[in-house]
Amino acid sequence: MQERTESDSRKLLGRLRDAMAGDDAGQARLDKITHLIATSMKCEVCSIYLFRDDDTLELCATEGLNKEAVHQTRMKVGEGLVGRVAKSRNIINTPDAPQAKGFRYMAETGEDLFSSFLGVPIQRLGDILGVLVVQSKVAREFNTDEVYALEVVAMVLAEMTELGAFVGEGAAMSARHSQPVSLRGTVAQEGVAEGHVWLHEPRVVVSNLIADDPECETQRLIDAVDTLRLSVDQMLTMSAGDKEQQEVIETYRMFANSKGWMKRMQDDITQGLSAEAAVEKEQSLARARMGQSSDSYMRERLSDLDDLSNRLLRILTGQGSNTGAEMPPDPILVARNIGPAELLEYGRTLRGIVLEEGSVGSHAAIVARALAIPLIVHAGRITNEALNGDHIMIDGDLGRVHLRADENVVSSFRDKIAMQAAAQERYASIRDQPAVTKCGNTIALHMNAGLMADLPSLVNSGAEGVGLFRTELQFLVRNKMPRRADLSTLYRRVLDAAQGKRVVFRTLDIGSDKVLPYMKPNDEPNPALGWRAIRVGLDKPGIMRMQLQALLRAADGGPLTVMFPFVAQFEEYRAARAQLDKTIAGEKKLGHKLPSSIEVGAMLETPSLAFAPDKFFEEVGFLSIGGNDLKQFFFAADRENERVRKRYDTLNVSFLTFLEGIVERCVATGTPLSFCGEDAGRPIEALCFAAIGLRTLSMRPASIGPVKSLLRRCDLAEVRAAIHGARDRGEMSVRGAVMEYVRQQY
Repeated sequence: MQERTESDSRKLLGRLRDAMAGDDAGQARLDKITHLIATSMKCEVCSIYLFRDDDTLELCATEGLNKEAVHQTRMKVGEGLVGRVAKSRNIINTPDAPQAKGFRYMAETGEDLFSSFLGVPIQRLGDILGVLVVQSKVAREFNTDEVYALEVVAMVLAEMTELGAFVGEGAAMSARHSQPVSLRGTVAQEGVAEGHVWLHEPRVVVSNLIADDPECETQRLIDAVDTLRLSVDQMLTMSAGDKEQQEVIETYRMFANSKGWMKRMQDDITQGLSAEAAVEKEQSLARARMGQSSDSYMRERLSDLDDLSNRLLRILTGQGSNTGAEMPPDPILVARNIGPAELLEYGRTLRGIVLEEGSVGSHAAIVARALAIPLIVHAGRITNEALNGDHIMIDGDLGRVHLRADENVVSSFRDKIAMQAAAQERYASIRDQPAVTKCGNTIALHMNAGLMADLPSLVNSGAEGVGLFRTELQFLVRNKMPRRADLSTLYRRVLDAAQGKRVVFRTLDIGSDKVLPYMKPNDEPNPALGWRAIRVGLDKPGIMRMQLQALLRAADGGPLTVMFPFVAQFEEYRAARAQLDKTIAGEKKLGHKLPSSIEVGAMLETPSLAFAPDKFFEEVGFLSIGGNDLKQFFFAADRENERVRKRYDTLNVSFLTFLEGIVERCVATGTPLSFCGEDAGRPIEALCFAAIGLRTLSMRPASIGPVKSLLRRCDLAEVRAAIHGARDRGEMSVRGAVMEYVRQQY
């Protein structure tokens, strides 16, 4: 077989473009394409397989195989050589296909006559769409030029598939972005929402894939890359003084000046692609190569290269971030990831958020919880599948995303929303009534907050106060350390909005998954167990004193409640309390008005603090159990790790017994105790906490109604009996026994 030439590749791509330009239906186009490729490459066979669902490939067109096998032959991902290409996303090039590993004989296609096999994935930006195959009777391995040419053709096919050029009958040839899609992700903020997609970064549409003038396209690429490099240099100048930000931009600069990247794109143009198509081809190949890497450094570099490629595509196409699209009235934000400041700019206009990446402890998740917006993270492929304006429903209780759902799913989902709305009406009727159990115990229900926007929920939810005000959000959403005066003004507004109700201000809880953009991150092997929260405050006393001064001044002579986070031992609490006393003395000397009273407490988030000396329990003003961290340390199960975090039940007998021990110590020393965290807002868990003696719970505002409703129906003595019964029977969790008791109350 003669060696490929550049003009041959351009000629083939030109013919493909002509085939696309006709009025033929999708099937006729595919048939033309397989004939063109087979003829051009002097092969007896060319076949195109497309996905009909996530796990199944279907033969959609062929030149040289049995035509009756089209739309009849199917295979699972990983099955046969074609399935192996789809699974690995790598090329398979073999001179003896029947002897190759994984070969599957398909009698209905008549392919047993062909020895040579070359299979190339049809993929776009990491999204695998199908497999392109050529076969020959002659036993030979296809040369490098032939493999490269087929890669270029596969890339064009991927783009044309994306643009709907091959729409026909059957699932495999249905229009892209028209089929219903259901994705499973991870719940980062509970709640359900229905609306329409608003893409944080709209997709760049490349419509001119093939070009006749390589010199013109090469010059367009050079000019665009020069513009890109200039913008990166400007970013570098603007970030002067910010070492961490400069390091990120230096990585951009390295990619933008990469001679290898530039040469590969120029080679693609020489083969007949437009400048835009060349950029996207290299982006797709990099995603396929680096996206499967387990190396976190490589994945971060892929993100950098993705961002740089998208910037270059926007320069080439003129499609800036403002595409002219109008945000729908019921927007559900879809993004690969998003920072807290950007999310706050959207504010409460959003109905929900779906992220392809992210984590349950990310800055975005913290803001979403503060705004009470349902959030699902780790929703794979969502940015590839969704288009602006698509109908979307998210179930933040189950971690499901329904995109362009069919009528049955929509009906079922709306039934769930209606049931929740009816329940909320019932909860509203008891909003101003206390959470008094059937046995006469009163449970104080407080809310968690972190933004001024949360405070109206104090009235709307029926919360008796703010059991946790997260002060770190004001630090996380800024590019530099906030000023003391700004913090004092904010804290004063919070206290005014609370209208005399108690507000517990937790001092700065940073580190672990909450790294300030203007503080140098520490390269720690396990940040959750590292330099964070009170440890940072004690090592950086200037920051702690600045925040304490802001709080003292915000009180303006009224009462103040301060809580120190992540205290692991008595000495840490004493050191933090000493800092507060020193700050109070300084304020008094300056003549500033002091609070009329100061409550000083600590969060119990480490098992060690539960075994502190009695003297600690006697000295501390109050304790709040930080359930999220305490549970992960108790079970040694990272709450960011999906493989282990759901393995351990909050109502596990061991954990509940541990909590009972804390309650007993606090009762013995007269120490006020509360439980703060996501579990406090789950009705069954809240009921069990009340049954073991906790009398104050703090949760997200939307959870107060459901928790109060259940507490008012139950007798805590009977719940305790159910708990003890499960424990005596040797059950691992009391959940089943308590849920059976609850069912009997309805």
